[in-house]
Amino acid sequence: MRRTYVFALALLAVILVPTANFSQGGQMETSRGVPGGGVSVPGWTGKIDAKEEAAGMTLNSAKLTKDGDALRVTTGPAVTYWNPANKAAGDYTVKATFKEPKYMNINSHPHPYGLVIAGNDLGTDQQTYLYCAAYGNGNFIVRGFGPAPFQMNGPRGGADPAVNKAAGVGEPVSQEIAISVRGEKVACSINNKVVASYDKSALVTSGKLKSTDGVYGIRFAHNTEAIVTGLTLTKP
Repeated sequence: MRRTYVFALALLAVILVPTANFSQGGQMETSRGVPGGGVSVPGWTGKIDAKEEAAGMTLNSAKLTKDGDALRVTTGPAVTYWNPANKAAGDYTVKATFKEPKYMNINSHPHPYGLVIAGNDLGTDQQTYLYCAAYGNGNFIVRGFGPAPFQMNGPRGGADPAVNKAAGVGEPVSQEIAISVRGEKVACSINNKVVASYDKSALVTSGKLKSTDGVYGIRFAHNTEAIVTGLTLTKP
């Protein structure tokens, strides 16, 4: 009888544990679905992270819309968005400006958003890509999927003076982010300063990228809201 009682308590504990994500600093926050979610920008699609799918979230739990020439994103689960027609190869630079109108408006601690490059097999369980993303508190991260997640500047990213800081919760903050491929180097710049640079051989390798050629797009952490403008590709 005692054994049955203990088992029942353990089962109840598992059932009651909420689906949560850990962000910078090890803080825990549950992903929340976005009302009226989904992708409403022609040509665009996306994929939420595997752990979000395992928790019952879908692409409709986040929201991508067009606002004039801008893209407006509200999450929901952590998600990557792309248009399959947006492809880059050889040497190139992809850049965009990300504006968080109200810093930490729908989250309890800073969450990142940024650019994706080198997307291959996107939308499948074999997808590979690299992203560089900024937080509104002066930090940034460089990570990817190969197809398992991999880190390039540590599990919690790092700080750089180039990354803008919001004046406070509810205040606006913007970041101009660019990722460049030049010869054997891949670099991420934030607000016109290179904050991270890697040899291509450290990225295009087993367990990381298939190639630096591929689809480019945008990446958002969970429970985040921002506007993206000026998403462009340039060649040297």
